[in-house]
Amino acid sequence: MQNKDFPLSQDESAILLKKGIALHKQGQIADAQEIYERLIASEPKQFDALNLLGVIAYQSYNYELAVELIGKALEINPHYSAAHTHLGLAMARMKRYEDAIASYNRALAIKPDSAEAYANRGSAFEALGHLELAVESYDRAIEIKADYAEAYFSRGNALKNLNCIEEAIHSYERAISYKSKYAEAYSNLGVTLRILKRYEDALVSYECALAIKPEYAEAYANRGNVLQDLKRLEKAIESYDRAIAIKNDYVEAYVNRGTALQALKQVKVAVESYDNAIAIQPDYVDAHWNKSLGLLLAGDFTQGWELYEWRWEAANTAKNMRHLTKPLWLGNEDIGGKTLLLHAEQGLGDTIQFCRYAKLIADLGAKVTLEVPKALVGLLNGLEGVDTLIEKDQILPAYDYHCPLMSLPLAFKTELHTIPSPGTYLYADAIKRDEWCKRLGAPKNLRVGLVWSGSTGHKNDHNRSLTLEELLPYLPKGYEYISLQKEVRTEDRARLASSNIRYFGERLKDFSDTAALCALMDVVISVDTSVAHLAGALGKTTWVLLPYAPDWRWLLDRNDSPWYASIKLYRQGKEIQWAPVLERVAKELLKK
Repeated sequence: MQNKDFPLSQDESAILLKKGIALHKQGQIADAQEIYERLIASEPKQFDALNLLGVIAYQSYNYELAVELIGKALEINPHYSAAHTHLGLAMARMKRYEDAIASYNRALAIKPDSAEAYANRGSAFEALGHLELAVESYDRAIEIKADYAEAYFSRGNALKNLNCIEEAIHSYERAISYKSKYAEAYSNLGVTLRILKRYEDALVSYECALAIKPEYAEAYANRGNVLQDLKRLEKAIESYDRAIAIKNDYVEAYVNRGTALQALKQVKVAVESYDNAIAIQPDYVDAHWNKSLGLLLAGDFTQGWELYEWRWEAANTAKNMRHLTKPLWLGNEDIGGKTLLLHAEQGLGDTIQFCRYAKLIADLGAKVTLEVPKALVGLLNGLEGVDTLIEKDQILPAYDYHCPLMSLPLAFKTELHTIPSPGTYLYADAIKRDEWCKRLGAPKNLRVGLVWSGSTGHKNDHNRSLTLEELLPYLPKGYEYISLQKEVRTEDRARLASSNIRYFGERLKDFSDTAALCALMDVVISVDTSVAHLAGALGKTTWVLLPYAPDWRWLLDRNDSPWYASIKLYRQGKEIQWAPVLERVAKELLKK
């Protein structure tokens, strides 16, 4: 053989290429790379060497070089399907997904039965959010290669994101049937089973994933989420701890660990867990947002209100942000003689709770325009401090500044002892009250207003709401029970119809009707819903039933509320059961 600096003969090149490919397959990458480079030095247009050097660059995470080298190879031989596929893979790593799809299409034009090209094209479509096209591409890959476990796995991911949950589960199961040691498929199957609330099945799936891959941090974290759903909070924390021990920069695990600790009312440790996440990733939204909720729950309003502004970045609440032309007011500018637009942003209960700040704005010499959902217009008409009340999505009148209702505590630097208007600040319409008085007739006994469930869309509804079946055994006989709920869940309808609870449904047209009916009650018993806030704002004697880990506004370990003087709180104990709470309420009711 000649010196390596001299051109190689065709036979020498073939022998050397064969050796380089063998070394490459054996994982001796540096030796293979040296051979490919020698081949190119001898013949700059050596297709195989350029292409394989590009593959090595891809395997070494040097994607720009991979695109350059494979691109040069394809200039020499544009008819090699696998090179187009490899070029697409490198482009996809650079997030050049459109270019990657074009490369995969060229590969398929040359070799229409390339299952790999179809599968990789599916991944690029998925990255662009074209989920239906991704599924179609995975389906084509599977048609060609029936046992293509990875294509089934990716297909499952796309179907899950399309909310085709049953189909996604089937796809993961097929992936596992062809590749029994597929830890990632087991883990993602667990995630999907959790969506269907098949929690025990999800746990089995995570255990399978961990049996295959014991150091699988994501599986431990996902298992922690399911254990948290099942209220096995100590076990959930253990699972998050295992995930963090494996992957010490796992910010999501730190945050979810914090929520589990907070659910155990270990707020100080929960905040430390959020701080760990923030130390790793200072702009991690969920860590700041959850920390704000923890601080507010603990009564630390000074830090809590400031961090509560992170809600504008959080996935669940960012959608509520208004993009208005006038400046935001957070208490820093003098607004005397100005008009301030206050606008509702979250739930109806939130609006009822924070509309009390309108008077404080007026006391600063400003005119107040209050924008609220249609359901609250009748109720809030005449609210003290409000000059103009408008329905949401109507044309806004002129204003100088704006402020979301739930930023007002920050603007006024509210502390526990400075919460405004803890007494009555809303009033039922007199005419509607008279109408409801006639509709109810003369009271036969003590009137008890009931709210046992809230909106199913509330993220904590599974903890805060009761079924009517749970509540009814604890309602003493001899009282007049009246439902203050407009909506009743399907599973409660038959039981409600056969009970002695009076239900008015569609006659409750908006919250002014609910307020009028509520005003006629001797006591209101409610889970944590907007009606609890309404009753408190009306100054009605109200008993609120709270889960063990309540929403932040109810604070910790107290039976009163600084927000509402007329509210008494009945909290779950560590057993996280409603029965003891309902027993206490029944005993209190019997004393009236």
